[in-house]
Amino acid sequence: MLYLVGLGLGDAKDITVKGLEAVRRCRRVYLEAYTSLLTAGKEALEEFYGKELILADREMVEQEADSILKEADVCDVAFLVVGDPFGATTHSDLVLRAVKLGIPYKVIHNASIMNAVGCCGLQLYNFGETVSIVFWTDTWKPESFFDKMEKNRQNGMHTLCLLDIKVKEQSLENLMKGRKIYEPPRYMSVNQAAEQLLAIVQNRRLQGEEPAITENTICVGLARVGAADQKIASGTLYQMSTVELGAPLHSLIVTGTMHPLELEMLKLFSVDSSSFENNAFQRTT
Repeated sequence: MLYLVGLGLGDAKDITVKGLEAVRRCRRVYLEAYTSLLTAGKEALEEFYGKELILADREMVEQEADSILKEADVCDVAFLVVGDPFGATTHSDLVLRAVKLGIPYKVIHNASIMNAVGCCGLQLYNFGETVSIVFWTDTWKPESFFDKMEKNRQNGMHTLCLLDIKVKEQSLENLMKGRKIYEPPRYMSVNQAAEQLLAIVQNRRLQGEEPAITENTICVGLARVGAADQKIASGTLYQMSTVELGAPLHSLIVTGTMHPLELEMLKLFSVDSSSFENNAFQRTT
């Protein structure tokens, strides 16, 4: 049996009882180590689970999936994912491979950022399409995600923005020379994401547009959701570019139409209460 086990968002103890039981009876246990980040380190997980963990990076999961599935038809193998197992499409591919090989599988769900963002008070059924914001480079500055965010806002929906994670990335030079030398890990912060969004707002204005998202749009920054030191900050998009929420992982929400109850909840986390006093720029129902 192949077990896909969600670990939740906080520390080693966020695994479900069902998930822990599955892990403890598995012969091999893999820890997916590139789509997200758990505040607890590998060693803390190993100590709590009583199992040695094999780190599965992007290369292993995408190119060497057969090694993960090896002998899973005759013994139990677990694949651990921060959050929920299906928070990333990569894991659907693992299931499809297992089915093709005749290996049964079982999914053990857990909390993910997709539902835990409700902690800020915005109602989950008011969210539209989720987007990913990637690190820009000097030569690559995509804006396609902004169009989806504008569409959500025009439809009155909030947008959850998942912020870029760069783990085990190679420089272009090392990649071209085939050298297995990796760059230090990088995790996008709320203020970095906000700065890129503000740059897009300016670009759109230079093109003669007035974007649906502006410097004054109310946003929410979240850091380390589910952990003991979780932080939430609400304010304008401009304020999000200056807010410091500490260590990763960060997420950003761009609000749409807000119910008065949602607005009241966001005020609990306001960077500056005056952001909410003049709501001329904020459509509420």
